[in-house]
Amino acid sequence: MSESSARQRLDTPRVSRSIAPRLDVEAVGRFSERIARFLGTGRYLAIQTIVVILWILLNFGAFAWQWDPYPFILLNLAFSTQAAYAAPLILLAQNRQENRDRVALEEDRRRATQTKADTEYLARELAALRLAVGEVATRDYLRRELEEIRDLITDLHPPTGPDEPGKSDAAEKRTKKSG
Repeated sequence: MSESSARQRLDTPRVSRSIAPRLDVEAVGRFSERIARFLGTGRYLAIQTIVVILWILLNFGAFAWQWDPYPFILLNLAFSTQAAYAAPLILLAQNRQENRDRVALEEDRRRATQTKADTEYLARELAALRLAVGEVATRDYLRRELEEIRDLITDLHPPTGPDEPGKSDAAEKRTKKSG
């Protein structure tokens, strides 16, 4: 549908004309999932371990740069801040995955229901075909019935040949009538 026809429709809301920035919720969710996935990798663990080791070595070895002395309060603050952000990001990623799983489960249920209905329909059709085929006359059945009818007709009217008396009498009667 073109944009001009969408504007003319009364059931289509107008596009918002506000100047406020638009936040794409899906983009935020995708970004948080990428971060949560990265936090769960060995690569992240190796990087964090290297940073912590460097932090401690620089604070012990370079006395001029000791910005965080021994109890490493600034390092603990950094870990606390990281944990404060990591936990909600991981929960957001889990919620999004749960939503995707729920949608997939509903789709699987719908497909299973449809498949069951289709299978039941096909089973009924197959049963109807079996009943119909059971009532259909086969070639052998028709041949046997026709042979029985032929035998009955033969028994009622035996065939008469040219040398048989019944045939010659009938032929004589015909010639007398016509002459």
